[in-house]
Amino acid sequence: MLIGNHPAKVDEKGRLKIPAEFRSYLEQTFGPEVFVTSVEGESALIYPLKVWEAIRDKLKQVPAMDPSRQRYDQRTNYFGQVSAMDKQGRILIHSTLRDSAATAGEVAVLGKDNHLEVWNRERFLRKLESQPFSVEDMNRLASYGI
Repeated sequence: MLIGNHPAKVDEKGRLKIPAEFRSYLEQTFGPEVFVTSVEGESALIYPLKVWEAIRDKLKQVPAMDPSRQRYDQRTNYFGQVSAMDKQGRILIHSTLRDSAATAGEVAVLGKDNHLEVWNRERFLRKLESQPFSVEDMNRLASYGI
């Protein structure tokens, strides 16, 4: 399972070295191929290709002309690209997404159970500050037994 935060860096060529804690799980469970995308362009989402294919299979159940599906497809395809980890565990975040998400230099790589989320570190800290975890959030989760 992919959980936790492991800081990393995106190099000048746009390559992210997947943190070792995530890399071994990804390679052993899914192999080296990933789909790197975003929905809003704020962060990069890294899905093992097999997980992304399962999402696409579910999405095929939504009519192709559904406006929500069209917007989702447009965004994930615009920002998306198949990549594969090289021998050093690096993947490319292509320039369109890299520029939109400001993923150069220091980044936070967050585990999200079945995929990774990559944030510009400063942008993510501002997001945490502007969207605090509230009592209402705690109560809503408690209603699910958490």
